[in-house]
Amino acid sequence: MEQTIKFKLNGKTVDVSVAPHWTLLRLLREKCGLTGTKEGCGIGECGACTVLLDGAPVHSCLLLVPKVEGREVQTIEGLGSRESLHPLQQSFIDHGAVQCGFCTPGILMSSKALLENKPHPTREEVKEAISGHLCRCTGYHQIIEAIEATHQESKAHLSNSVIPVKTGIQNSKEKDWIPDQVRNDKYCRVIYRIVDMLQV
Repeated sequence: MEQTIKFKLNGKTVDVSVAPHWTLLRLLREKCGLTGTKEGCGIGECGACTVLLDGAPVHSCLLLVPKVEGREVQTIEGLGSRESLHPLQQSFIDHGAVQCGFCTPGILMSSKALLENKPHPTREEVKEAISGHLCRCTGYHQIIEAIEATHQESKAHLSNSVIPVKTGIQNSKEKDWIPDQVRNDKYCRVIYRIVDMLQV
């Protein structure tokens, strides 16, 4: 039997009818169409499904939908957009911290929570904040550097701050973009990956 759950999702109040045994992850992907949050292990070990619940990172694959009643959920889709990237997203691009991109949405959400609570974290605090995320591609060094660079460059209002996407090479067929400072194939793939990550 379905029940109606009312909560705030990426800044907007929503009412969704869903079976109470559904997880938040399933709700987001199948009912809300927000597929940026990924399903990895399904048991809360990999961190791919991480979203923010009242500003704190949670594993959406473990959280039953009734638990979000009256609360606020933020997903990767609420962090930035193609036109206006969040400083963390731009920093991940600049530091090559995205490769396959599967783990990136969850890491970005945990990083956002860290920097909102500790605007000037130590490297150990950064490592601890992302310790629940498995990444098989980057070796974590680029991710840590991207997070550190964000807190060094962002002066204020991190939670609401977005930066305009830098225009550069234009692809008339796909109507896509590549930042001016990104010229080689490796980083072009990074750009496309993070754009796709926000939408798929």
